[in-house]
Amino acid sequence: MDRERANTIFLFLLLSCCRVYSNVITKENPFTAKASAIRYWNAHISSKIPQSPFLLSKASPLSSVESAFFAKLAAEKGLSAHLAAFCAAADLFCLFESKAAAVGENHRSDADFAFYNNKHFSNYGGARLGGADQFKNYSDGVNFATGSFSRYSRSSTGHREGFASYADDGNVATSNFTSYGGAATGGGGDFKTYMPRVNVPDLRFASYDADANGHKLTFSSYADDTNSGSQGFTSYAKNGNHAPLDFSSYGDTSNVVGSTFTGYGEVANSANDTFKAYTTNANNPTNTFKKYGAGGNGGADSFSSYRDSANAGADSFQSYGRDSSSEKTNFLNYGKSFNVGTDVFKEYGKGTLDQTVGFKIYGANTTFKDYAKKGVTFAGYTKPEANKGADREAKPSKNGVEEGKFFRESMLQKGKVLRMPNIRDWMPKRSFLPRPILSKLPISSLDDLKRTFNAGENSTMEHVLANAQAECVRAPSPGETKSCVASIEDMIDFAVSVLGDDVVVRATETVEGSGREVMIGEVKGVNGGRVTKSVSCHQSLYPYLLYYCHSVPKVRVYEVDILEVESKARINHGTAICHLDTSTWSPGHGAFLALGSGPGQIEVCHWIFENDMTWTISD
Repeated sequence: MDRERANTIFLFLLLSCCRVYSNVITKENPFTAKASAIRYWNAHISSKIPQSPFLLSKASPLSSVESAFFAKLAAEKGLSAHLAAFCAAADLFCLFESKAAAVGENHRSDADFAFYNNKHFSNYGGARLGGADQFKNYSDGVNFATGSFSRYSRSSTGHREGFASYADDGNVATSNFTSYGGAATGGGGDFKTYMPRVNVPDLRFASYDADANGHKLTFSSYADDTNSGSQGFTSYAKNGNHAPLDFSSYGDTSNVVGSTFTGYGEVANSANDTFKAYTTNANNPTNTFKKYGAGGNGGADSFSSYRDSANAGADSFQSYGRDSSSEKTNFLNYGKSFNVGTDVFKEYGKGTLDQTVGFKIYGANTTFKDYAKKGVTFAGYTKPEANKGADREAKPSKNGVEEGKFFRESMLQKGKVLRMPNIRDWMPKRSFLPRPILSKLPISSLDDLKRTFNAGENSTMEHVLANAQAECVRAPSPGETKSCVASIEDMIDFAVSVLGDDVVVRATETVEGSGREVMIGEVKGVNGGRVTKSVSCHQSLYPYLLYYCHSVPKVRVYEVDILEVESKARINHGTAICHLDTSTWSPGHGAFLALGSGPGQIEVCHWIFENDMTWTISD
């Protein structure tokens, strides 16, 4: 009997006996991960602080025997052969991708796909004259939404494609557009509210609109409020003729969204592209433009409020517009990130003829290497003064800022009525891993992790792993102390290192009251309502539970009873945190758009969302 088969049989017997054993035991098994976490809490946190049921509920469900078995497999690099059993037993988020169901070949009549999901469209709409296809409410709320559009609308004339409310609220959504709209004339594609609130939007556009003539594409509210997204545009509109493109509110308020534009608009004629409010308010967005518009003729590109108010982030423009003719590019309010990001322009516009490039109010920390000196102007090339946004008009329900997401400290008074934002956790349910297994799966070793979780090249799982790794290994922002933790013990260690051992973890009890008006009940200020500091921990999408924890200085934290407005019955108990020093925040930060002020002018408060938490010193 070979070794792998023996392991499989042993694993089956092990899981079976452990499940039976757990049904017999009525009290806490001292050998579980939860019991181990309790002992660690008691050893490292002050004895007067009660254990947190909220935190302990996230402990691994693996028994000590199971943990030892999977740790052995991990050490031998054999977990991938038992991935399904490992994911099920350890309560992990794993992807076992399957092919989408196929949809028939060319069609000659208009189509309306409503409440449709997980299909493969090949040669669909090819060579059509006029007409329109609509994809509305496609794959909404599906855990793993997948769609493939191969040679869709190719060589069509005057044909329109509409994607509205595509893959809303999905967990993992992946779409592949290959040779979409190739050689099409006229018509256009409209991507509106495409993949909003999706955990892992994974979009790939290859040879999209190549050789097209006047085929207009619009991306509006594209991948907004997503987590850990990735979009790739390869040879997009290559050799196209007057193929305008408009990105509006792309990746707004998303977490770690990454876009790659390779050979975009290359050798195109009169390309006209607009990026407006692109990755605004996003967290660490990364965008790469390689050979964008190279060799083009008469193109016009506009970047307005691009990456504005984002946290950090990085953009790379390599050989952008190289050897092009009469290229016009305008950067307005570009890269004004909340924490300073990094922008690199290499061989930008080199070898061009009669180009015009303007940089107006451009963010700091930018490198221009070997770029065209002629035709490039810099106006206001600096980050604006912090108080310039102080007179900004209040827009509580506009600019992508959900009403109630931010509020003033004065609202935390008994009897006040305010709207509560949607604080629901959209992440898949997962558990921490025991330390013996974690030690064999270092987050810094991406290749090993890809092998363990069977993540193929350019797969959705590869993007999940890579995005989490990038966030965890990046250097902390100025004044920030950060750590990625994947066990209860690691989280305790980090919180104690920042705050000492007299600490308590606080969270919002439920999601009751989300998205509607609520009344404030009893309010209790932590540490007597005095200024303090905290450690906030936010989930990252990953196969097992992974939290990004960081220190937050100069705050006040409140425990709040949340009441029904009419009956005044208690429906929830929330934790709110108020940031007192906002002087380093961007003038375009969503809090100021919602509250009508500017950096350093006001404090900003928000709720702790479901399954996030904040650590403070105890009362």
